[in-house]
Amino acid sequence: MFPIRDDAPRSTTPYVNYFLIGLNIAIFVFEWSLDRHSRLVFETNFALVPHNIAGWAHGAVPATYAFLPILTSMFLHASWPHVLVNMWGLYIFGDNVEDRLGHFGYLLFYLASGLGAAFTHLLFNLNSQVPTVGASGAIAGVFGAYFLLYPRARVLVWFFFIFFFWVPAWLVLGFWFIGHLLDGAASTISPASGNVGGVAFWAHVVGFITGLILIKIMPKQSRYYSFEDY
Repeated sequence: MFPIRDDAPRSTTPYVNYFLIGLNIAIFVFEWSLDRHSRLVFETNFALVPHNIAGWAHGAVPATYAFLPILTSMFLHASWPHVLVNMWGLYIFGDNVEDRLGHFGYLLFYLASGLGAAFTHLLFNLNSQVPTVGASGAIAGVFGAYFLLYPRARVLVWFFFIFFFWVPAWLVLGFWFIGHLLDGAASTISPASGNVGGVAFWAHVVGFITGLILIKIMPKQSRYYSFEDY
């Protein structure tokens, strides 16, 4: 199921969501405007490589080189499909979460979800030397928040690239979460099968759960629409 749009209302303009989408795309365009060698250096410096944490612990890797990518990696992407699919999901679901939390609260929420996902990836891949990039962990947090806020909102989905259906948001996002949970379990049982496509499934699962938790404890702005308002 590929989501096209939702029908949940909002009362504010999602400036931060637009900024995050623009920033991710701008960084990707800059990255891919570089020649191959420069792009490799750029990715080496700012992509998350779990093995570098161990290198820092042994004094072989500077702290900035080891830890800064925990933040910067969530603004890098590996390909045009990677960045476009991520930003499309953020565009559809992020505006209502920003409406709920306010602009600054939403920015903190987004970064916290991404950091939670990144630390999870580190925990499951301590010895990996494979660079990891993508906003998927932070966006998974947005999905988790939307799942709680607007479970009965309707989402227009493109099914098998042929049919269009309106389905409840809980079904779309629940299907996404269960799929990643099962893939994460498969990657734990059989690491070779879980590495197909280079997807950090457990990071996505924990990003989603982080969103569920944060949306319950973070203060909401004084005026926002809930699904019950319409």
